[in-house]
Amino acid sequence: MKAIRMTGVGDVHVLKYSDEPDPRPGENEVLIDVRAAGVNFMDIGIRRGMKGGAYKPTILGVEGAGRVIEIGPGVVDFRPGDRVSWVYVASSYAERVVANVNSLVKIPDHIDDLTAAAVMMQGLTASHFATDFYPVRQDDLALVHAGAGGLGLILTQLIKLRGGNVISRVSSSDKIGAAVAAGADHVIVDTEGSFAEEAIRLSGGVGVDVVFDGSGPKTFQGSLAALRPSGTLCWFGPVLGGPGPIEIMSLPKSVKIGYAVFSDHIPTPTLLRRHTNQLFEWIGEGRLNVTIGGQYPLSEAARAHADMENRATIGKLLLIP
Repeated sequence: MKAIRMTGVGDVHVLKYSDEPDPRPGENEVLIDVRAAGVNFMDIGIRRGMKGGAYKPTILGVEGAGRVIEIGPGVVDFRPGDRVSWVYVASSYAERVVANVNSLVKIPDHIDDLTAAAVMMQGLTASHFATDFYPVRQDDLALVHAGAGGLGLILTQLIKLRGGNVISRVSSSDKIGAAVAAGADHVIVDTEGSFAEEAIRLSGGVGVDVVFDGSGPKTFQGSLAALRPSGTLCWFGPVLGGPGPIEIMSLPKSVKIGYAVFSDHIPTPTLLRRHTNQLFEWIGEGRLNVTIGGQYPLSEAARAHADMENRATIGKLLLIP
């Protein structure tokens, strides 16, 4: 089979489109023909060596959708032909992947493979942020960074579903339309981290209730400044780095800061399937739209990484084997 293997740590040139042996399923595992693999910032972080430890050659990717073609010993709930999606299954940038059944969700008939692949990590992350980490309330005002990205677009929609209002921060004017289409009430175009004053103005001078910030150290102080008294900063996304040491007694306005990790939203197969099926239900009802901003042949994974790093994309990026 073909796959994308890292040949070292570094820029996109370390990604090699290579021939690999077909994997075989073991106990409680299935072999899947991959129809689409999701591209995520965590993949870029692994490629850059940001996960720590010594480098080991690896096939990238953790997310996707496809069809079961073989089952291993002990598998009873899946059979060849089942359409499935997953998140946190290693080596997903490939034509075939082996997955433990506990990582899989069956795709309902009304959801196509590409949508299923596109909604897993970013949809579940948005679900965690808006329903679990900070359960958005009616009339809450949220500031969403990277509002035209795959996560930002889904998060905006979930905030609106819960009755909240959204200020979306985007990096260029050509992304305003996507943010507005997702439901953003206001859009700030900013690349320098100087958004706080405008966010406070749009809030009527009091500050926002919650900020969802995965944009790295450049935006941290502005996100704090944009909060109302006792507001909440949801910090996420390790690829761009953390804010550095924080002197807790220097925090303004009794704000609350937390680091949100979406895997805490799906610690069991039951919760994985419950939350994913809720996303599928909203999609089927037309209440949630998943924007696929780019489809790349598997062989062009390096180009997909480069486009994502350059902030040149809107919505979710997929690799198609």
